[in-house]
Amino acid sequence: MQRYRRRNTPAFTFLAYFTFVAGVALFSIGLFNADMELNEKGYYIAVMILVAVGAILTQKVTRDNAEDNEIIAEEEERRRSSIKSPSE
Repeated sequence: MQRYRRRNTPAFTFLAYFTFVAGVALFSIGLFNADMELNEKGYYIAVMILVAVGAILTQKVTRDNAEDNEIIAEEEERRRSSIKSPSE
């Protein structure tokens, strides 16, 4: 039987999205008000996007690896229990 568990509460999900949007907004306001050339501003925007994508991908890979470890452990347990059953 497949069990389902919710990964995050709605409050945590909202907080994650809110902090991301607030960070992008504050960074954009600071960049708009900065006394820099347009090409420098573009560089900082590109770096901000790269950091955001890197953070998202790191989180996803970490979560997927943890799920894979759980699945592998469950499969090994099933295999061990199926090997024990016929010999008993």
